[in-house]
Amino acid sequence: MQNVEKISLVLLQWSQALQMESFIVLLSLRQTALPQLSHFDRNFEPTTLQCKTVQYEPVYTNPCQPSPCGPNSQCREVNHQAVCSCLPNYLGSPPACRPECTVNTDCPLDKACVNQKCIDPCPGSCGQNANCRVINHSPLCSCKPGFIGEPRIRCNRIPPRPPPQEDVPEPPTNPCIPSPCGPYSECRNINGGPSCSCRPGYIGAPPICRPECIQNSECSYDKACMNEKCQDPCPGSCGYNADCKVINHTPICTCPEGYTGDAFNGCYPKPPEPEQPVVQEDTCNCVPNAECRDGVCVCLPDYYGDGYVSCRPECVLNNDCPSNKA
Repeated sequence: MQNVEKISLVLLQWSQALQMESFIVLLSLRQTALPQLSHFDRNFEPTTLQCKTVQYEPVYTNPCQPSPCGPNSQCREVNHQAVCSCLPNYLGSPPACRPECTVNTDCPLDKACVNQKCIDPCPGSCGQNANCRVINHSPLCSCKPGFIGEPRIRCNRIPPRPPPQEDVPEPPTNPCIPSPCGPYSECRNINGGPSCSCRPGYIGAPPICRPECIQNSECSYDKACMNEKCQDPCPGSCGYNADCKVINHTPICTCPEGYTGDAFNGCYPKPPEPEQPVVQEDTCNCVPNAECRDGVCVCLPDYYGDGYVSCRPECVLNNDCPSNKA
């Protein structure tokens, strides 16, 4: 009985020592390992040893990258949505934004298309002391009243008349000096009065005389604007022996039938095609080794038989010959 009590006492002391050692180990872990884990992962709970769900922020995406708006447009983000608009100086709506103009006819008659914008073509077009007005997209220059000269280069003030000399009759005045007729016109003195007309090669009526054309669209489709006149563009455009036809103000060169080559450099006659040998048809329906002569089938030389039935050589084997021949 005493031995049992001694054994129980030893076991109790050993159990208490084991529990104390486990407590010391656990306390050591809490003071060393767990704070390190807490330092690296703030979501780790050292008291409960549990993990919790981490909430991540949504990834931001720019709706304007890449731009869905098309050419000549700009994209702005509004409430996380792409809002499209045309660039400044462009017309229309995305994705079909276009420049204000590409040719003069896209602009009003008093404007010209410069750098894809309809602007006044007068600034910088006329000379000093000249006035400018736009007619059909083109600037027309004229000297200011009291000035004379070439309006596109420079207009000079008309010199004052010298005072009349005493007892000297004043010469008759010239009604054409200064000319009252305007640019591109000529003035004639008729019975002491001015008579105005446009210069040769210019159209209209004074004081509005202008060139026959400035661009091709002012001419008929079979003419082109050359040196401010509507002329046939074909002469000198095509090569030797080539035909020329004007389509939409443009000369089109082609070689005529029977000729070949580069129509813009020169056309030359096509070489004759080689003659094909004439093949005579067999109208007699002869057998092999026979030919048709005057509509009758006859065996070829050294062949014997009927030209409609069979033509064969005189012999094929020695047995086909007499004993004294081979």
